[in-house]
Amino acid sequence: MAMGKLVFVLHSHLPYVISHGRWPHGMDWINEAAAETYLPLLQMFDKLISEGISPKITVGLTPVLSEMLGDQVFKDEFAIYLDQKIEAAQHDAGEFFRIGDNARHDVARMWETFYGDIRTYFIDSLGRNIPAAFKRLQDQGHIEIITCAATHGYLPLLGEDSAVQAQVKLGVDTYIRHFGRKPRGIWLPECAYRPSYDWTPPIEGFGGPRKRKGVEEFLSENGIEYFIIDTHLLKGGKAIGVYLDRFSSLKQLWKNFESQYKPLDEDSAKSSHKLYYAASVEGKAPVTIFTRDPDTGLQVWSGEHGYPGDGAYLDFHKKHFPGGHRYWRVTSSKADLADKHVYEPEMVEARIRENAYHFKNLVRDISNGEGNSDGHPPIICAPFDAELFGHWWFEGPRWLYYVLKEVANDPEIEAATMGEYRDENPAVEVVSLPEGSWGKGGFHWIWLNDWTKWTWKHIYNDERLMQEAARKYGDRHDEPVPSLLRLLARELVLLESSDWQFLISTWSARDYAEMRFSNHHSDFLKVLDLLNRAAEGKALSREERESVKEISERDSLFKHINPKWWAEVEYP
Repeated sequence: MAMGKLVFVLHSHLPYVISHGRWPHGMDWINEAAAETYLPLLQMFDKLISEGISPKITVGLTPVLSEMLGDQVFKDEFAIYLDQKIEAAQHDAGEFFRIGDNARHDVARMWETFYGDIRTYFIDSLGRNIPAAFKRLQDQGHIEIITCAATHGYLPLLGEDSAVQAQVKLGVDTYIRHFGRKPRGIWLPECAYRPSYDWTPPIEGFGGPRKRKGVEEFLSENGIEYFIIDTHLLKGGKAIGVYLDRFSSLKQLWKNFESQYKPLDEDSAKSSHKLYYAASVEGKAPVTIFTRDPDTGLQVWSGEHGYPGDGAYLDFHKKHFPGGHRYWRVTSSKADLADKHVYEPEMVEARIRENAYHFKNLVRDISNGEGNSDGHPPIICAPFDAELFGHWWFEGPRWLYYVLKEVANDPEIEAATMGEYRDENPAVEVVSLPEGSWGKGGFHWIWLNDWTKWTWKHIYNDERLMQEAARKYGDRHDEPVPSLLRLLARELVLLESSDWQFLISTWSARDYAEMRFSNHHSDFLKVLDLLNRAAEGKALSREERESVKEISERDSLFKHINPKWWAEVEYP
């Protein structure tokens, strides 16, 4: 029996951007992620399989991302985007050749080849259907796909249990429609969890304490068997966080909360290398907890201390315009953009292999140090945002390829999906978890702070309005009432996306996030007004019908959304 099991989990997510801008914010987000992360990962999986190695990776695809990747608008626009990137590389190559810049000319040719290969793979090999490619790998037993809350809503802060229920149910429903089976696992947005307790809304004007269900109850009720938490929620101690190194605004914001942060006492009796059950309500199936391993996480997450900060790797921030290709390497973690050296692809291969070998040895050392005294091999759970691999860290997919090859050749460790490990090593211990997330300080401050309080005021108000509308009109079948009610639900889940608060707090696309949030809130109220009037039998004017059509076509995801999910909590 292998001594230890490595469980990689790659969480893939983007907010809904189709028909909501292109560059610098909008469609190019999903175009970049598809070209630089999703397709390179699929290519890497196929390469390993062709070499006789099953990747055994768990991939999280959020429902909103699956909807976008399956949308014909994305399929058409992505092909055009790839053509533009190829043309930009060709243009750059000609420019660099004319001025005698041989080093950057060679990198431009690298980009031409890279995007040409991606285009051929997307169109000829995958038939433009990325979700189907992931489904194929899951059906063949090479990967496991897990789901998420529908639009990555930050579940502990949502104001109504019915809203949490709807995010989970829509996540399960959308998964079944794309992948032909029920999901077993879920990535809780931002790994954020809240137990059952008398919860008080953090925004004034929305009542006092009231009993709320624990997040794990909604998972159990909908057939979800396991989820992931950060280390500190299980063991206590200092919550490291995963975003602070990458966003300078968060470092400034953290100063406002740091004095309030008191780490929980560390519980050395608990181990992040074994499974536990979350405390459950009698009569409901317990849900298994996977815990992030902090040591392997630091090696990959940290741009300063981890592998992505290697001076030979491609620098993410410095770009050549108008095409936007990158021609420089990290050089050093302290180098500013003016001091970056030109990227040298020939320097990279040895560094990738060395980093992969180091990571494999780290996993083996952790495993050997933990041992399997309880009869179960220790688990090293390594969850990451998928976009780190390829988009933020260009060499990431190749590094992952070599890690999995190294693991396959080491008899002391073995790669496994979440479901495989859980089936072979069921938990035996039940634990109670505190509230928290994987953000710095382990709590909600990145998503709830002075910059974002106004968004939660609108979310809480609109959730209550949605619940009222679902109760009043959920059984109506006379059009346009049902269509308007479904559209109302779509605008609410788009409003609830945690991305808006994250982008506001990080200042990475603050204006765009504030505009998107405000527009979805405004459209929610507009649709609600038309719904109420239509339910009273009043005919909508031509202008009003055109407005509804415009919103419906722009936000055309989740066609089968069920408004009754908001009417009542299925299991009070």
